[in-house]
Amino acid sequence: MIIAAIFVVALLYSSVGHGGASGYLAVMAFLSVAPTVTRPTALVLNVFVASIGAIQFYRAGYFSWKLFWPFAVTSIPFAFLGGMITLPISVYRILLGLVLLFAAFRLAWSFSRDADPVTPKIWIALICGAAMGLLSGLVGVGGGIFLTPLLLLMNWSETKTAAGISALFILVNSAAGLLGNYRQVSVLPADVWFWITAAIAGGIVGSLLGSRKFESLMLRRVLAAVLLFAAVKLIFV
Repeated sequence: MIIAAIFVVALLYSSVGHGGASGYLAVMAFLSVAPTVTRPTALVLNVFVASIGAIQFYRAGYFSWKLFWPFAVTSIPFAFLGGMITLPISVYRILLGLVLLFAAFRLAWSFSRDADPVTPKIWIALICGAAMGLLSGLVGVGGGIFLTPLLLLMNWSETKTAAGISALFILVNSAAGLLGNYRQVSVLPADVWFWITAAIAGGIVGSLLGSRKFESLMLRRVLAAVLLFAAVKLIFV
């Protein structure tokens, strides 16, 4: 069941340039997996899926180094710092639940812009990158669920370019978070390679469709409902 769930999460998330960490965390929350296992596992799966997404969107022409680097240059060290911090279980559950609520909103909402994108001021991007990196490392996500809506709401990018930028942003932050949390990598489940295989397969299909074929709003809204349920379970149960 968990292998099938990871495949579906990877497929849906990668179609919008995301690695799927919040979805993997939701799946593991349903199964009451210990937080010491969920965070490094989600980041490992993120690295594989985000790598595929970054390549697919870049090859399709949806990427901007000029927009990417100011966010990444501060997010990477702060994601490493966040990965080094282990929160109390009760605090982690609430924080993760709030992140899943935000992820549900992001997936369910359709962003669109008619005006041409504008370039953010570098100092704003640096500050935002640091904040997103720290939160990503603390919770065990890559930060795409924060970066993508920020780029679109502020009209800093069009939709598919935002997806391509977010994919690489997720990759570098997930890697930094894992380095900061490297001691917990040793507690990964023995069958994690089956999960990785499912995530890679879903990532290939989803990123290919997302970068070249379709908009999956309805499917993403179904996934948003699942994330919402998981968030409520974490916060209130």
